[in-house]
Amino acid sequence: MEKNTRSIRIECPKLLITRNESDLQWLIGSPFFPPLTIISTFRCIHSNSSGPDFPKESEEIRTLLLKGFDVIGALIVGKSDPEKTAERAVEAARKLKKLLTGTTKLENEETIGAVADPDTGDIRFFLSETESSTNFELVNPVSYGDNPEKFVWESGCLLLCQLPIKLPVCYPANKPSDAESIFSRAIEAVIAKFKDPNVVYLVKASNRASLDVVQPVILSGSELDFDAAVANIELLDESAQNSGKKLLRCAHFCLKSKSTSQLLSAENADIIQISVLLNRSEKSPKCSAPAVEYFPAMDETRLLIVDFKLEVLCYAVQGIPLMHAISKLIIPGLIDQLISMKKMNLPYLLTQHPELHPYHFCPPGIAHPVTVIYELNYGETEMKQVDARRSLHLRLGLPFDRPLLRIANSLDLSIKSRSSNLSTRKGSSLLKDVHIGIPGSGVSGGSVSLVQGSYEYYHYLQDGFDDSGWGCAYRSLQTITSWFRLQHYSSVDVPSHREIQQSLVDIGDKDPAFIGSREWIGAIELSFVLDKLLGVSCKVINVRSGSELPEKCRELALHFETQGTPIMIGGGVLAYTLLGVDYNEATGECAFLILDPHYTGSDDVKKIVNGGWCGWKKSVDSKGKSFFLQDKFYNLLLPQRPNMV
Repeated sequence: MEKNTRSIRIECPKLLITRNESDLQWLIGSPFFPPLTIISTFRCIHSNSSGPDFPKESEEIRTLLLKGFDVIGALIVGKSDPEKTAERAVEAARKLKKLLTGTTKLENEETIGAVADPDTGDIRFFLSETESSTNFELVNPVSYGDNPEKFVWESGCLLLCQLPIKLPVCYPANKPSDAESIFSRAIEAVIAKFKDPNVVYLVKASNRASLDVVQPVILSGSELDFDAAVANIELLDESAQNSGKKLLRCAHFCLKSKSTSQLLSAENADIIQISVLLNRSEKSPKCSAPAVEYFPAMDETRLLIVDFKLEVLCYAVQGIPLMHAISKLIIPGLIDQLISMKKMNLPYLLTQHPELHPYHFCPPGIAHPVTVIYELNYGETEMKQVDARRSLHLRLGLPFDRPLLRIANSLDLSIKSRSSNLSTRKGSSLLKDVHIGIPGSGVSGGSVSLVQGSYEYYHYLQDGFDDSGWGCAYRSLQTITSWFRLQHYSSVDVPSHREIQQSLVDIGDKDPAFIGSREWIGAIELSFVLDKLLGVSCKVINVRSGSELPEKCRELALHFETQGTPIMIGGGVLAYTLLGVDYNEATGECAFLILDPHYTGSDDVKKIVNGGWCGWKKSVDSKGKSFFLQDKFYNLLLPQRPNMV
């Protein structure tokens, strides 16, 4: 039966439809959004012969999914009876949600069961209104939002709670097997403290970019409300701002206005900092002196100190009262993260404890952040970490050739002001992405293919180093290296001229006398350095003369579309960095987007662009003159994007 009074709203770029029948995805929404709004999907990646492995799924999603978001349904790819498939999807979603919330019954919660055809990609959405209902109603219409970030962040904010804990665990030396149970009881005692009336929560704005001074607010555990369900919390409007600190809205700590669409993103969201403090000086009608109790150990005892670095990020709308934001979002988030870290510590309790740290990411295609706990005992390139990231890429539907979930990509939550447009590379004053906004190439009917991602512009005389006349290929290599840094494929510093020369000597390509010289290098040397320093392989294309470069336009366009890295063009004693091509396949007309390392002036974008140091160069201009010397042999160095996560 079709229910015309309801509709599904999808606020994510695209549901992850595959041709794999029985593929299962969890539909993510929020109690703060209108009902039946899907904001993202997580793929089910743990299953067995009987279906999803719910304990594994819940354990991972509990860490990954911020409080403030919920599983609101499931989608199954299949061609069998749609209503029966939808029933299976709803049943799976409810099982998962019970494990995530720790409840045995879901009261009056609507759940979506979606069925996708693997051949056509068509999706049908069914709705089950309550757990006891046997009816599955087909829901129409389905609408798609065109700006998920605006939908999430126009009235949304982030709650951040950082809490380091040093947990002492004493256990009998002759019964080390008791350590686990003692450790578990200690964790339970910490969890109980979060709801203790004597615990206080200090709330303050952490990234206001205005002149307003907002005083911190302190709420005690006795002022919190742990009974109300998140879906039943009454959101308050501005008129409630003077209702006392218990009903103070989160909006009190947020910017009053957001003037540009650029601010509507997780990176620029309002962040409310919440600190947990234990009040040991609560007023008492009876005066008493401090007391120390001594409990002597009857047997030899050993002491363990387990370090936890909790960092919980939650999503809330600005209208939610602070007391509910803390009791229904922050505290459950702290409990879940502590339990997750406890499970990760248990196998190593009596040996070397894993160094665990939560990081928050907002990968492309997902409008809300996700949280990942990484084990820092392992390097990022070790297989244990690579496999963990690969699993996350699979769950989130991310490509496997982009390092999107490396630590360097995590959200920087320490920045006080989000208005800065400086380079994201700490300490860097170099210009980035100078080609953005330049005039067009003038190629009629051409197809433009450009570098993907950011780079820094390196050119002659930078850093007070005089390399004019011989260092253009070195500068092009530095620009290429900066691309790999800024895309977080590598944390290796951009090498100096001397470091480039040293690496060529180290691999045996050059004699020691080469270090400190002004000897020119070309595409082959650049490929050696990229391989040694970054582990990047390169493709080299040989062109007999500049007049033949247009013949390579199709291949160059394919490179930018699939690899996206800057290219070095070297000919004679000249080297350039190529950032794109504009090519009309029908007429053969083409232009090359050149970033010229021979520039010797100050880092002024207008001066660089107006002077032609970054711009489109046609293969042949109106006077028949070529930018590239016609009789010069050219090598093109095409760095390949590593296939890595």
